[in-house]
Amino acid sequence: MDRGAMNKRLVVASVACVAALGITACGSSNDSSTTTGGGGDISGAVAVDGSSTVFPFAQAVAEGFQSENPNAKVTVGEAGTGGGFEKFCAGEIDIADASRPIDEKEEAPVCKKNGIKYASVEIANDGVSVVTNPSLKIGCLKTAQLKQLWQKGSKVTNYDQLGSGIPSGKVSLFGPGTDSGTFDFFTEEINGEKGDTRTDYQPSEDDNVLVQGVEGDTSGLAYFGFSYYEDNADKLNLVAVDDGSGCVKPSVETIQNGTYKPLSRPLYMYVNTAALKDKPQVKAFLDYAVANAEESAKTAKIVPLTSEQLTQAKDELAKAESGT
Repeated sequence: MDRGAMNKRLVVASVACVAALGITACGSSNDSSTTTGGGGDISGAVAVDGSSTVFPFAQAVAEGFQSENPNAKVTVGEAGTGGGFEKFCAGEIDIADASRPIDEKEEAPVCKKNGIKYASVEIANDGVSVVTNPSLKIGCLKTAQLKQLWQKGSKVTNYDQLGSGIPSGKVSLFGPGTDSGTFDFFTEEINGEKGDTRTDYQPSEDDNVLVQGVEGDTSGLAYFGFSYYEDNADKLNLVAVDDGSGCVKPSVETIQNGTYKPLSRPLYMYVNTAALKDKPQVKAFLDYAVANAEESAKTAKIVPLTSEQLTQAKDELAKAESGT
């Protein structure tokens, strides 16, 4: 499935109320909504935008609604985590997909200023994956080598400058743009500071563009969410990462058990709590998302929640819905 073609696609979906799911309370969109009587059908708009990493999951959830009631209309976009939070805190969307927590110093104050209260739910897991063109046969990189390659002011112009055993090749890098939560996460975990990065790389908020860039460049190297590697595994070389405990490649197992360090992370949906309370279709969308989290994650080739994570998510939603 070409995720780029699905960008900001409108999905007509039906939503049925399911059992309560889990959200961490910390949201209000101004869109009006209507409900239809009879049969438990729900109608009205649900606006979702944000992380390109979470996008395939949100898309799978939305498409799943079509087997339910066809009266709720869900718009799913992928503006990037930062772009999603900007829209969310402006009250333009009901749900923000995020590949990192909301920034408490920059984004949360904007929500507060605009009267947007919110809650967050973990919906899946991810491992930021380092990949190369198959012609660039790099098997493993230490976190220190990744920092040497990607940090601000890096002088590395040939991969063999990273140390013995690394093949020669002119450095050609592709990575997320600055609105991306993956960019924030990677730069903080690898370079030690969010936003710390060399600038002579080819950025894009669309992970499919990054895949295509690496695929078409024999010296190409990039990082992005695990699902985009999984979707293109036949075109890419997956690089193991060594944080000092040995070389580990991302997989469902290593991401869930945390051995793929330091690039494993949870993925989130942030919901406007006013919309959660006042719009039945928004609550139903989240109920459906968590009730079908494992199936939707597999469809999207994203790593599912563990049973413990899912239980915690359900417990936290109960708190959010009760206002505690």
